[in-house]
Amino acid sequence: QVQLVESGGGLAQPGGSLRLSCVGSGGAFSSYSMAWFRQSPGKEREFVGAITMSGDKTYYAWFVKGRFTVSRDNGKNTVYLQMNSLKPEDTAVYTCAAGDYGLSPKSDRYDYWGQGTQVTVSS
Repeated sequence: QVQLVESGGGLAQPGGSLRLSCVGSGGAFSSYSMAWFRQSPGKEREFVGAITMSGDKTYYAWFVKGRFTVSRDNGKNTVYLQMNSLKPEDTAVYTCAAGDYGLSPKSDRYDYWGQGTQVTVSS
């Protein structure tokens, strides 16, 4: 079992950047594929991006492709979400998740979830 804790959220201006971090503990972090999801008020949770155990492959939702990058450092038990060219519609609670299914946009493929970190994009 792995525990996940996100950080790095906050307020950013449109066009700005933020980097989120998700640190895992209590389990074999490097044996899990990792993903980021987000949820804004009144909307269902949606997939943002995912990365394989080794970090050799990534997969993104169409609406963040080219703007967001998922990466990981298994030596630090950490996965990152670099968010550039932020838009007001990116405002949401961002949550990381761990699973052993591989790259998937489906939330039910992930077994462990963090508590989330708020990202607000506003001028």
